Amino acid sequence: MSIKVDQLTKVYGAQKALDSITFEASKGKITGFLGPNGAGKSTTMKIATGYIGLTSGSVLVDGIDVSAEPLQIKRITGYLPEHNPLYLEMYVKEYLSFVASAYKLDNKGSRVANMIEMCGLGREQHKKIGALSKGYRQRVGLAQALIHDPQVLILDEPTSGLDPNQLVEIRKVIKEASQDKTVILSTHIMQEVEALCDKVVIINKGVIVADDEVKNLKSMKSEAITYKVEFEAKVDTTLFEKEGLSISVQGETSYQISASIDPRKIIMKVAGEHELPLINISKEEQSLEGVFQQLTQGR
Repeated sequence: MSIKVDQLTKVYGAQKALDSITFEASKGKITGFLGPNGAGKSTTMKIATGYIGLTSGSVLVDGIDVSAEPLQIKRITGYLPEHNPLYLEMYVKEYLSFVASAYKLDNKGSRVANMIEMCGLGREQHKKIGALSKGYRQRVGLAQALIHDPQVLILDEPTSGLDPNQLVEIRKVIKEASQDKTVILSTHIMQEVEALCDKVVIINKGVIVADDEVKNLKSMKSEAITYKVEFEAKVDTTLFEKEGLSISVQGETSYQISASIDPRKIIMKVAGEHELPLINISKEEQSLEGVFQQLTQGR
């Protein structure tokens, strides 16, 4: 079971939302699908689930052409859209029973019960969806995506609106579900990617700019060399900027300083000339967030 996107293009009038993108997601792995707002993530997911058509190219799910067999794709795919459309006047358990009936599940009762337990909805199952917090609505959306035990799971911002405790619980659900499924997950939270994803596809302005394992992306050579520097007291950042260094405040007396060459000599020079006692200076390792910014903002 895999998802193969090949030369996928989507045009809205004069706007090209997707420009011949190609990538693959495989079974048993979680593929993180990242990009700035408007990059084309949701459009790709809607096409892959058969909810909107494509302009050219193809998307194959387990060898099935999405354009030719959209109904079959919906049978084997669980989809949580970005804005999570729900029937707010329905009760949680009632809604999940309705979804199970739509999929014509023989074991409807047990599947509903399993999803309520798995997604932590036991105390909320007799409440109207409209009365739930955003976090619990996300849980309901995830439950409906999983209820028919799909072979493919496509999740658009699945942890949006969750508090830290809920994040841990939902991550666990997604991780467990991914063991025998093909999962594509979009998010803006880099910690989420590092906690969940095996590989990452980054899209920017409708074009794929990276497609690799998380560890490989983090080892990409950065255009800037960055150090975390801590002083005894606050410093005037313009002193470093005048020397051509990029500096940002990280804490009350700590700063992130970077340059295209090793900045340590300049940091020590400025500190000595202006009598700025240094407490610590340490090299910052490349982060996934830094890689993302470098690829999508030209840094």
